[in-house]
Amino acid sequence: MAVVLVVDDEDGIRKLVHLILAADGHQVMTACNGVEGIALYRSYPDRIQLVITDMKMPVMDGAELVHLIRETRPEAKIICMSGYTETAFPDGVTVLWKPFKPDALRECVRHYTPQQ
Repeated sequence: MAVVLVVDDEDGIRKLVHLILAADGHQVMTACNGVEGIALYRSYPDRIQLVITDMKMPVMDGAELVHLIRETRPEAKIICMSGYTETAFPDGVTVLWKPFKPDALRECVRHYTPQQ
């Protein structure tokens, strides 16, 4: 399956996404803000196949994280999560609205990751 980086400042969301994706066979890395997320991504740019990030976070928001990831790897696959309908999303990302059901998360991830 895939190596997925999950970036969210809410501990419960990070744990839930990790649990769902790990149960589906993915290797999951987590970060609690954009600064940690970009550090992990830049450490493993060729290994991480998908990034799932919240848009509203302290320290560094999701839009800035997406921008920096694309500086490293323009073709990066990214899913942006938000519970705020007024959120502006970067071009070329998939949007996953919070709250989401596990099957909605799985479907978004399935779109970007190799199936076995």
